[in-house]
Amino acid sequence: MRQLGLVAGAAAVALIAAGAITYAVAEDGGSSTTPSADSADAGFARDMAVHHQQAVEMSYIVRDRTQDEEVRRLAYDIAQTQANQRGMLLGWLDLWGLPKVSSDPPMTWMGMGGMASGEDGSLMPGMATNTELKRLGTLNGRKAEVFFLQLMTDHHKGGVHMAEGCVAKCTVGVEKRLAQGMVEAQESEIQLMADLLKARHAAPRP
Repeated sequence: MRQLGLVAGAAAVALIAAGAITYAVAEDGGSSTTPSADSADAGFARDMAVHHQQAVEMSYIVRDRTQDEEVRRLAYDIAQTQANQRGMLLGWLDLWGLPKVSSDPPMTWMGMGGMASGEDGSLMPGMATNTELKRLGTLNGRKAEVFFLQLMTDHHKGGVHMAEGCVAKCTVGVEKRLAQGMVEAQESEIQLMADLLKARHAAPRP
């Protein structure tokens, strides 16, 4: 419970800081350089916005499928934090005057445009398929909890990989810092979800 409280606290801090971070990016480091449409900064913002949207969707699905307070609280924290971050990423694209979609495959900015086929809605590594999302919506109780935790663990692992790519390749300082914060928060949640799975006599998917 204490660990869940820490995650919730971190989410609250992120929400409070969101407005300042969104506008600070325009003057980050005093730089007047705007990222290009094919830059890592723009690619990460576009791709992570899509990635986050699915996490929000999964979180709201499971909140309707279980009465377990730990899982419902975790799902709420993930939904609120990632919806907020998604708004920031899309807001930065607006500030930069850049498109929110690209004709290039996802993760091209990382040199990994061929990593995910996009088959059945899984546009990037870690993302659930449409079939998996539909299945989650049919489960209840412990089965819903376990499947959600497994799906979200995979999702977070993919998100961490992308965020690490931005830390390495992005040039806008405030975006790099947000990406590093994503790495740290999602790695913490991966461990929390492993503990929640263990308590349910389950484990992350291989």
